[in-house]
Amino acid sequence: MQDYILQIKNVSKSFSGVYVLKKVNMNVKRGEVHVVVGENGAGKSTLMKIISGVYQKDEGEIIFEGKPVSFRGAGDALDKGISIIHQEFNLLPHRTIGQNIFLGREPIKGRFFKTIDQDIVNRRSKELLDFLGVDIDPRTKVYRLGIAQQQMVEVAKALSFKSKVLIMDEPTATLTQKEIVKLFNMIERLKNEGVSIIYISHRLEELKHIADTITVLRDGEMVGTLDGKDASIDEIIRLMVGREIKNQYKREYCVPGEEVLRTENLCSLRFKDVNISVRRGEIVGLSGLVGAGRTEVAKSIFGYDIIEKGCVYFYGKKYNKVNTKLTTRLKIGFLSEDRKEEGTIIEMPMKYNITHASLKRLFKNNIISNKVETQVATKYKDDLNIRTTSVNKLVKLLSGGNQQKVVVAKWLCAACDIFIFDEPTRGIDVGAKAEIYEIMNALVKEGKAILMISSDLPELIGLCDRIYTMKDGRITGEFTKDEATQEKILSYCV
Repeated sequence: MQDYILQIKNVSKSFSGVYVLKKVNMNVKRGEVHVVVGENGAGKSTLMKIISGVYQKDEGEIIFEGKPVSFRGAGDALDKGISIIHQEFNLLPHRTIGQNIFLGREPIKGRFFKTIDQDIVNRRSKELLDFLGVDIDPRTKVYRLGIAQQQMVEVAKALSFKSKVLIMDEPTATLTQKEIVKLFNMIERLKNEGVSIIYISHRLEELKHIADTITVLRDGEMVGTLDGKDASIDEIIRLMVGREIKNQYKREYCVPGEEVLRTENLCSLRFKDVNISVRRGEIVGLSGLVGAGRTEVAKSIFGYDIIEKGCVYFYGKKYNKVNTKLTTRLKIGFLSEDRKEEGTIIEMPMKYNITHASLKRLFKNNIISNKVETQVATKYKDDLNIRTTSVNKLVKLLSGGNQQKVVVAKWLCAACDIFIFDEPTRGIDVGAKAEIYEIMNALVKEGKAILMISSDLPELIGLCDRIYTMKDGRITGEFTKDEATQEKILSYCV
């Protein structure tokens, strides 16, 4: 008999009469890493919120440690031993690590004048961090920590509740390869202590390193459970999308045209003497570890950040100072790595997000026609296959892949010639990635130019005509498509 700590039996959930989960079954063994994969909108987040008590199920049964349970809220699930670590961490930056770990549960000392016993807070926090193999002083303020260290604090906080099931949502999305190795080592320690990990990821190449069991969701239904050690990526993709995606990095070569973007000894606080160029019909990559200065270069080119020295050439004309008003007028589009904060206005409808960068071109005399706006937005919705029932839907209600396509639609609507893509496929599923790649191919075939930043080396090598590497704010190399290998690029980035 299998030792299941958590069983999901025929669980269903609907919103406004639309099913987002339909009779889902999943069994999690004690001390295993159980990976859940699926396209954006497949129901992964909803299922995790039901397991962690955020949502109530409509139908079905949850069995935890052999007993049927019905969580009244997230606190109830936490008390019983189920914790979730979200992509956006829930930490207070100006409190210490220890204060964050025991927030709301601080040990008290003093008989008459009661105060928090910081010595106990720090000692217990140090014990948890030591167990995880993390060498950080628990008195350190959280804002001083990197992303990977903050993630470890979240894990320590979960363990302080004596969690038996730990849900991790896209835990490697913003980590370097070295940090990922540390995370996997920590997960192995948790497994050895009998903690079960439910692990959500879009990075399918990770699964062979970490997964014991893989559950695949598609359109709210469980379509397969696989042994993690035997499952192939092709098999997982086929189950996820219901079709085969062959040669996902397919790139149709275009004869490069004129140079439309060039930087000359570009400098700011975060980078020095950056020289890169992009021609029409090209996808040019910019590779480097987190903190190398890639995003800062992109933001300076677009005019978000100040250029301290050097210049940028757009279409052969020299500019010593650049701002977003200028770049928008020059038909340059920027897709930020943070689409929710910088790429879209998530509380506004999709149609507004698509048209707001083109209002002067679309509407005369500053009079906005709702009919025209709807027509334009509907065109891009159909062209880019943005999956939504209405262009009036708020962007925050769309999946990550569809949100990214809304940002692309905004700059297509603005008739841009140069696109700067910063992590264009981060956090989106394999099917949506393939669609983004198709859009990029179509753009360069039309003579557009793309500067692309990505932490996904196979993606860069598969799509780019040339790749620049960065380290510590400086360009360290340039490779053609034929010259580029993962090993070579990485060696110039570390």
